[in-house]
Amino acid sequence: MATTLRNVRIWDGEGFAAADAVTLEGERIAAVHCADEAPEVAHCIDCSGLTLLPGLFDAHVHMELNPDENQTPDPKRPDQTPLMIERAAAMVRAGITTARDLGGGRGWELALRERIASGELTGPRLLCAGQPLTSTGGHCHFWGGQVDSIEAARDHIEDQCARGVDLIKVMATGGVMTAGTKPSSAQFDQPTLDAIVEQAHARQRPVAAHCHGSDGIRAAALAGVDTIEHCSWVGQHGWASDYRDTVAALIASRGIRVSPTISRGWRRFLDGDQARLRLIRTAWSGMRGHNIAFVASTDAGIPDVYHHHLPQALPVFAAISGMSNKEVLTSATSGAADGLGVSHITGRIAPGLYADLMLVDGDPCADLSTLAQPAAVWARGRDVLPLD
Repeated sequence: MATTLRNVRIWDGEGFAAADAVTLEGERIAAVHCADEAPEVAHCIDCSGLTLLPGLFDAHVHMELNPDENQTPDPKRPDQTPLMIERAAAMVRAGITTARDLGGGRGWELALRERIASGELTGPRLLCAGQPLTSTGGHCHFWGGQVDSIEAARDHIEDQCARGVDLIKVMATGGVMTAGTKPSSAQFDQPTLDAIVEQAHARQRPVAAHCHGSDGIRAAALAGVDTIEHCSWVGQHGWASDYRDTVAALIASRGIRVSPTISRGWRRFLDGDQARLRLIRTAWSGMRGHNIAFVASTDAGIPDVYHHHLPQALPVFAAISGMSNKEVLTSATSGAADGLGVSHITGRIAPGLYADLMLVDGDPCADLSTLAQPAAVWARGRDVLPLD
């Protein structure tokens, strides 16, 4: 049965449309038109005073991880699927209709992806990286992706592709959650990182690179990864202390997108550490000066970063980065769809695309906080949060 949303303000992923009606049929958007030109359908919804926009993207989550836990995950712990199902449902009700899972150890997220895609479960469309490649004893080695040579890295990529991953994740630097690693330190030499990207691309898989330290950021950019996760510019004096303009220029010249994993918890920089905030903003000013493209992300699953809190994170993202509300909203919709390679199916409001949509009360370009309480959400045409 077709449904027409009438008398609605439409932000189509790039700007406000002249149309004021959208017709959904099955899983897809059938038409975008003016209300007085809308076809007669049995089911019409009056959306006066509301804004319709594409469903949101979180480009960096870990469905397996529990944000209430502060310890490193135990590889032998029981199946986390029941909690993952709850997280997925909460995400899509919050308006997150697509998410990229960037690391797990047991393949639970791959099974969840399939159950959501089949319609058995409610949740966002998932793009999954499986087990990230890391060095021996490196960051997130507990997920099983340790490699100690180019040959081992290629074998691991082949194994992950056989398991059906959508992309490849590589830990180009150390991280916070893994004892014995340093966020500032690169984990792979340049030839190995080059070979990882070459092999993944040969298998038609994009590469996301975890990068905190500036040396790792540079190596990932030289290797030609598709997204740089975090991009923290960590140096000898901590976070954002080693911004390198030449590396930012390299990132931009290669068309690499940055997924900055800014959660709502980053408000601590706005409310407290002003010296660190100045360093972070200096880095952001430099990156934006090179017109680097960004995709919204939160690193959901790490301690205190909840999977359904992207809408609360986006106003913080704007305040930290200096980006406009429209730029941030684009990074979480059409820009994310472009960066994650799914713009042919979602990320905008246009005929033929999946009906991944959310309704909010007010203008999100004027006030991003309107996203935190959606009035309705559709995922692939299914009303997962019906309008009251």
